[in-house]
Amino acid sequence: MSARLRVIVADDERPARSFLLSLLRTFEDVAVVGEAASGRDAVAIIEKERPDLALLDWQMPELDGMGVVRMLNKDAMPLVAFVTAFDEYAVRAFEVNAVDYLLKPVDKARLRETLNRVQERIEHAEIVAEQASHITSAIETYETLARPSYLERIPVRRREDVLIVPIQQVASIVAEGELLHLTTIQKERHTITYRLKDLERRLDPARFIRLGRGTLANVDLITKVNAMPGGTHVAVLSTGQQLPVSRIQSRVLRERLLKL
Repeated sequence: MSARLRVIVADDERPARSFLLSLLRTFEDVAVVGEAASGRDAVAIIEKERPDLALLDWQMPELDGMGVVRMLNKDAMPLVAFVTAFDEYAVRAFEVNAVDYLLKPVDKARLRETLNRVQERIEHAEIVAEQASHITSAIETYETLARPSYLERIPVRRREDVLIVPIQQVASIVAEGELLHLTTIQKERHTITYRLKDLERRLDPARFIRLGRGTLANVDLITKVNAMPGGTHVAVLSTGQQLPVSRIQSRVLRERLLKL
């Protein structure tokens, strides 16, 4: 009997992660060697465990599936399949360029096909070495085929009224549980019930940048970035807001703000 396929799963949504893990554990030729609730944890587990396959949720806060791939050294790169709820264009891009994709909710028979495909690729080791460039190509194809239309305004309910807040007036968005607190350039505060990662997907990434797991900021309003102990930073906005920046996003923020 050949060695079992070593697999890790990364998904920030516990129910989806648990369901996928339960499916994997029904296959005798699979050994689950790790699970991650964030992209950052996924990078650490992959570098430690060196799995054959990483099943990565495409949209995770702070560091998404593609971000995980970009953070990995080539010698630590496993085969990667994305788990996604995206539309047909993303599916088409992954099908052409990536090792595989899985649509949520994951079907057991479809998962078996993915595992079989991975086994075939492992038998041809030279293909595994090309995985990073394949995934990068998949992203480029996706961005070409499925350029999203971004939100221009956010409706906010206030008592019996619905206020319309233009996106360009939003300075920051901070998550608190299932609530999102929006602060405008005029320092007005609004609260909506929405998931941050779902809203982030609908915002123009050229306009908003993630500062940490629960914070987005209007990049044009960042006037100063203060260094803090431990490699983190605090972003100061023109509104006077001071927002903490995680270690990973500190690097992204520096690269973006210092680019001429």
